[in-house]
Amino acid sequence: MRFTSLLCCAGVIVALTGCSSLNPFAKKPNPKTQPAPLVELKSDARVRTVWSASIGKADKYVFTPALVDGNVYVASENGRISKLDLATGRSLWRIDTDTGLTAGVGSDGRTVVVVGEKGVILAYDSEGKQRWKAQATSEVLSAPAIGLGVVLIRSMDNRVTAYDADTGDRKWTVQRTAPPLSLRTAPGITISDGTAYVGFAGGRMLALMLTNGAPRWEVAVGDPRGVTELERIADISGTPVVSGRDVCAVAYQGRVACFDTASGSARWAAGLSSDGGVAVDERNVYVADEKGGVNAFSRMGGTSVWRNAQMTNRRLSTPVSFNDAVATGDFEGYIHFLSKEDGVLIGRIKTGGGAIIARPQMADGFAIFQTQSGSVVAVAAE
Repeated sequence: MRFTSLLCCAGVIVALTGCSSLNPFAKKPNPKTQPAPLVELKSDARVRTVWSASIGKADKYVFTPALVDGNVYVASENGRISKLDLATGRSLWRIDTDTGLTAGVGSDGRTVVVVGEKGVILAYDSEGKQRWKAQATSEVLSAPAIGLGVVLIRSMDNRVTAYDADTGDRKWTVQRTAPPLSLRTAPGITISDGTAYVGFAGGRMLALMLTNGAPRWEVAVGDPRGVTELERIADISGTPVVSGRDVCAVAYQGRVACFDTASGSARWAAGLSSDGGVAVDERNVYVADEKGGVNAFSRMGGTSVWRNAQMTNRRLSTPVSFNDAVATGDFEGYIHFLSKEDGVLIGRIKTGGGAIIARPQMADGFAIFQTQSGSVVAVAAE
């Protein structure tokens, strides 16, 4: 396992005596599974670092950049939020929230939302002026999602709550029973065509109507199996990805699978364990497994297209489809580029240190990576 996070015992979101503990934010690799050394590249992808900015350390949390309308919104554990110009990285504004943050950023270009310690939800306008404050039911590790005037918050008590984006008033709540053990990770929420796709502990993915939270369908991405509760962990990892009529997701100790967005019927599924998420393009679904292998599956039928095992135990981030390559970050802050055709390593960029755990973001030909040490890096193809 590359990650490992604190586990929640009997629904309590703290590490308890006797409860197994896995930590995805550990700085040192597992001594039993040393990371593969960097291989010499025979070819080099034409990629370059366009700009780099500093926002502040993530500490033990994960902060995902939000890319909207040519701007990048980023945040850090020390309470800092910044708005950067996507093309240049120039800071347009920077504010301090006066509280430690645990999750962010969510934005639709009009509202910018982060979550602070003890579940305090903070909403700002696009110029950095605070609009409202609300209180989540428990700690929040996942970035908020915003769409159609609704802010969605996924809290660690296996609950999704919707707030009015203008006022902060609570609109609806959906909760599922938490399993005895679950990963302390930050699965995301995807909003598309009036539907929110949410991963829950226990391996379930729900499609919820954004207007009232009514479930459209519910499917199992990971089915808990095994004798012990540790073996039965099968939580959704990363953020579900919607592309066309497909929504694809992956689970730890579960499967990578794609489903029909309208009905939830399975397109295909393949056994795989990952604590990251998936990337999807017109041809393939890409996912980094828990051993550090990067996998490509055919989007149409789920057959294996290729697997690269040269980065074993390097604790890879969610991949991102990037022009003719697939890019993924690792625990040392390297960004690796693999050929979409056969998975061969074709390029590498060093960001300056700090593990890359947050899901990379794509917009306008740029790939944006945020490291745990506080660097925000924009990469483009030449």
